[in-house]
Parts: sequence; structure tokens; C-alpha cells
Amino acid sequence: MKIWTDHPGHHWETERLPIGNGRLGAMIMGGVKVDTIQFNEESLWSGDNNWDGDYLTGDHGFGSYRNFGAIVIQFLHSDEYRDYHRSLDLNQGICTVSYINNGDHYKYESFASFPDQVMVFKYTTTRRSGMSGTITLSSAQGASTTCDGNALKFYGIMPNSLQYAAKIVAQHKGGKIFSQNGQLIFQNCNELILYCHAATDYKADYYSGWRGAAPSPMVDEILRKAIHKGYKKIRKAHILDITQLMKAVTLQTGKTDGDVFKIPIDQRIKRYSTGKADPNLEILLFQYGRYLLISSSRPGSLPANLQGIWNNSNAPPWASDYHNNINVQMNYWAAEVTGLSECHKPLLDFIIQQSVSCRIATRKAFGPNTPGWTARTSQSIFGGNGWEWNITASAWYAHHLYEHWAFTRDSIYLETVAYPAIKEICQFWAYRLKPREDGLLVVPNGWSPEHGPIEDGVMYDQQLVWDLFENYLEIATFLNRDIEYRHIISSLQNQLAPNKIGQWGQLQEWQSDRDDPTDLHRHTSHLFAVFPGRQITPQKTPNLASAAITSLKARSGNFNQPDSTFSAASTIGDSRRSWTWPWRCALWARLGDGQKASQMIRGLLSYNTHPNLLTTHPPFQIDGNLGISGAIAEMFLQSHNKYIEILPAIPKEWAAKGSFKGLKARGGYTVDCEWENGKITHLKVYGRKGSTLTIKVNGALHPITSQ
Repeated sequence: MKIWTDHPGHHWETERLPIGNGRLGAMIMGGVKVDTIQFNEESLWSGDNNWDGDYLTGDHGFGSYRNFGAIVIQFLHSDEYRDYHRSLDLNQGICTVSYINNGDHYKYESFASFPDQVMVFKYTTTRRSGMSGTITLSSAQGASTTCDGNALKFYGIMPNSLQYAAKIVAQHKGGKIFSQNGQLIFQNCNELILYCHAATDYKADYYSGWRGAAPSPMVDEILRKAIHKGYKKIRKAHILDITQLMKAVTLQTGKTDGDVFKIPIDQRIKRYSTGKADPNLEILLFQYGRYLLISSSRPGSLPANLQGIWNNSNAPPWASDYHNNINVQMNYWAAEVTGLSECHKPLLDFIIQQSVSCRIATRKAFGPNTPGWTARTSQSIFGGNGWEWNITASAWYAHHLYEHWAFTRDSIYLETVAYPAIKEICQFWAYRLKPREDGLLVVPNGWSPEHGPIEDGVMYDQQLVWDLFENYLEIATFLNRDIEYRHIISSLQNQLAPNKIGQWGQLQEWQSDRDDPTDLHRHTSHLFAVFPGRQITPQKTPNLASAAITSLKARSGNFNQPDSTFSAASTIGDSRRSWTWPWRCALWARLGDGQKASQMIRGLLSYNTHPNLLTTHPPFQIDGNLGISGAIAEMFLQSHNKYIEILPAIPKEWAAKGSFKGLKARGGYTVDCEWENGKITHLKVYGRKGSTLTIKVNGALHPITSQ
């Protein structure tokens, strides 16, 4: 699977191609005369603990994610080129550039290695006299660069005392390299390889003051090891690492005309947006989301933020932070179901790490005796809580802790991490719920994210607390723990004010029946119970599911319109956002409507996708890319109903013939499937030997035992 184009990526957001290893990321320009590699390291943040909860994104207060710096290679040859090709191989995680300049061939190769924790940039030419030019390394935070033989390095301290450092080391074949006036000069080289590492002294631990080891010695040591290992071995290890993850899941839904593969990605997107079929582009979008998650979220790293790890600004939109009212959660919808469970770990670790500060902030806001914790909507890496309380944030985070166990059945993780964390969050909600006059319990002073007033019993909040209690009861029963407390939580769950159907048949967003059928707001928070929750399903709660359909059609601008007129083009206004399409795709999939789900894929590609296949709110946000992969997976396989359903929501365009391999189901199962004319022809389910499960195939339920 490759993304390719026929010109350099001059515009950072819309044209460049991303590489990353979870901690380090770069955007590949592929310039001919001047090649600029803007790079990031995940922990370069301004700001601090921010106990006041403001959203000041400068040097202090909440802060923001920052641009680390740039490597600039300036060649002495002209900027003329022909036969230009810049591609990103998703299965290998390698970006390649090739072109001809004055009859000579040039080739660049770039990748970010997780096993060796370096970014590598290789340049070669067939030109007899080789390549000549200069290399500079610059800090986006004002640090000065020093030279040492074939190396460039900078070191600095942020206003919040965070130390940072970056270094590149150059190797060459043919010609020579030397340092002069703060830059490296290369002359008549046939091959040039740059190794880069960057780091800060950030440590994900409140009790250490969020600070750890000095970055400079770490940078030196990692580069020393990389150079000793050598390019070929680093490249081989990198390809093996990426390939194992990327090839764990494959999809096939139809055949794209062979001539289409000859079209650059920007033109393919334009062609698709006119209504043309391109099944491979849809699969490419699915796999791109998986690639981006692998590149921005690996074990030991921070989770992917609003822009993954890629940021060229010191004042990025929304601070490029962690928004917990949909965005950071959507980033991980594909993690478990598409075989990237290890990539989920950074978010799970972040939840536990940040809970210490969240606990303090919660007690400041809700009283010193408040048990458990929750969080404001925006979060930094220093325990900083910024804009507006998202009162049920902790319940949504608990959903991810539960899901990791549900898919992996990792009992040690459940006992030592997930169970105690989820129980503590239950304690917050057992304390916080408010009885109404009719005896039912509501979440007080809640807010349907970014929509409507602050009031009691907002459905988004009610659904999240129900989900929290449901997940807790399941894991407590599984572990046979805390029987008395289980009874308390079960009683509270039964007393929660239920979902309601309003006057025009909609699922109400608030306790009062005031939903507007012409409201095109981007959020669909009151449908959490459909997805990613499981409280509302067509099978168990058909009336509520029907009301959810009515709400979803209205929010898309299709209220009272026949299904035959439903299209991505009719989803207008505020509903055209990078992350709204994936959520609605997943919602339609859970509601069993593959045609409408497929329209959401078309909408994302047509209206909120850049020429480099990155999604845009606008501006660029990674959640659309990451979320759509999880949503597409829901069209092929669902397992939230305590059984595995195969092909619950495939559109007619995919029904003729297709297959998938490697998708995961709750219970610790892996599923492979083939179908023709909408009917499953071959099916394999891998799981724990001797375990029993129920699977829905071609509309019928079948109990089976794993061999």
C-alpha cells in the first residue's frame, strides 16, 4: 500500500508525508534544490500543572505542544526536475523520493525506526561528481547549534525548565564532509546518510515533577549505538517492525481500475469526490489510519495528540493537546479491533499517569473529600487541565481501560491496572450522582460537549455513567471481587434516569424535549450509547435504536428525507468536520446501515481530506484518519453484543466479493473471512483453545467451541 505524488511537498499541512516512531516524527518534503525536514519529539511542551484550569497556551499556564526544529539540506544543483516521484510505503514505513536533475538520478529514503529510536535520511545520486551542498540543524525554540566534525547539535531549556536536545550525525560515501560556520558542508558525495535523534528531560510521573534524565547524554548514546549498528541493519529491523504490525490486518472489498493506480494521490481524491468508485482508495484510507497510529503511538510513548506527533507551529490549533470529549478517544478506536493493541498502551498509561494530577484538580473543584477523579476537556502532558470540565471524562477513559481487557483478555493487566482504576472512577460517580424528585439519579451540572447549556441529566453523561457501571460489573464478576460493592453499583445503575424519545421521534440530547431537527451541530454526543458504547442496539433496544437513527439523520441534514436521497453531500454545515465523519460512520455501522456508513467514508474523503490524505477539521487533525479505520472495521465485524457478528454493515458496493484477515473481536479472538454476493463463504476464528463463543454468520447465530 503506497501513497504517492508527482511533486515536492512544499506545503507542510497538505502536501508533506509523515514518518514517525511514536516519539519522533517528521514531515517529508522531498525538495529538489532545498529539502526541509521539519521534525518533532512528543514531549516538547510549554506550560505546567496549571491548577487554575485556564487555557493560556503560551510559555506558562496550560501551554502547548511545540515545534522541535528542522534539518535543511541545500544542494548546489538547480531546482529543475523531471520524472519526480515521492511515495510513502505504508507496509514498510519508508518514504522514497526520486527524480532526474540535468540527466542525473537522485533518490532519497526516509524512515523513523522504533527499534533503534532514530530517524534516518539517506540521499544518493548517479552523478559522477556526486552531490554537494550544506546541511543545517535549527531549533524552533531558539537554541544555538554547534558543530563537531560530521555532527550538528543544539541544546536548550524551555521557560518551564524543560530541557531539550537534538543532534544529527552525517555519514557519506565519496567526497568529503566538514563543518564550517555552524553547518555541515558536503562535497562530491555519492551517498549521504543523516541519523537524527531528539529528546527532552520529560518523565511521565507527577511525583518526579514530570522531569527525568538530562537529554543530551541520551541523544549522544542513542546515536552512537545507531551508527555502530549501521544503516542496513537499522533499516532491516525497522521494516520488520512495521511490516509485522501493518500486515496483521488486510482488507479487500473490490477491484480498482488499474489505470487509477497511475494517478497521484491528490488526483485520486479529487476523482473520488466526483462520485467515481475507488475501493482501493477506501482501503488505503483504512490502512493509512493504522500506519499513522503506529507512527504516533508506540509502547513507552505519549499518546497521539490532536495532530498525532506532527506539528510545525509554536502556537498550534487547540494547543495540539489531548481533547477528551471525543478526539483522543477516537484516535484509538482502531487500536484493538485492527490488531494494534500495543499501540493502545500509550493512552492507557497516560490515563493512569495523569490521574494523580486529575485527582488533585478534582478535589479542588468538587471538595477535599471527593473520592476518585475526572478531568477538564483539554489536557497537557504535565497534569495540566485547561478548558471546561468534561465531567464524565473519567468514565470515557475507563471505557478504554475496559476495552483493552475485553479484546486481549489480559488478566494480569485487568487485576493490576484496569480493575482498581475503573473501581476508583466508579467511586467518584457513586459520590457524585444526584437524586431527582422522582428518585432517579442524574449527573449534575453536565454538558453535552460544546453544545447546549450546563444542566442535570444530560444524556451524554447519563450514558457514560451507565457504560462505566456496566463495564465495572462485568470485570468485577469476572474476577469474583467486591460482591457488596457490585450490589451498590448495580443498584445505582438501575436508578439512572434512562434515555428518552422526544416529540419528533428523536433520541433526546437533554432531559427536556427541546432538540431541534434542523440542528447540524458537529457533535453527536447523545449517541455515545450506540457507539462506542453498547447500551443501545437494534437487537436489544429497537425503539431507542430507531430514535437514534432519527437523530442521526437530522444531525446530517436529512430529517424527514427518504433514504434514497441520503448522501454525503447532504451532510452540511458544522457537520462537515474531520472527526464527525468517522463517528457517524461507526454509528451507522452499529445501526446496521452499511450504505449510510459508506457515505460517511465518501464524505470524509470528499470534504475533509487534504491532498496528502491527512484529514482536516479544518485545520489538520489526526482524529479523522485514526477514527475512520476503527469505523470501517465496525462495518466488517462487531462484538459488543456478547457475540461476534460478521459483515453487519457492508454496503452493496462491497458485497460482490471481498475478504478480511486479522480483525480482532472481544474475548481474545481473531477473525478471517471471505464472502461473495453478500454471503460468507469462508470463515476462520482463532482464539483461546476450548473457549466457547457465539458467532452470527449470514444472519444466523451459531454457538461454537474454539479448537
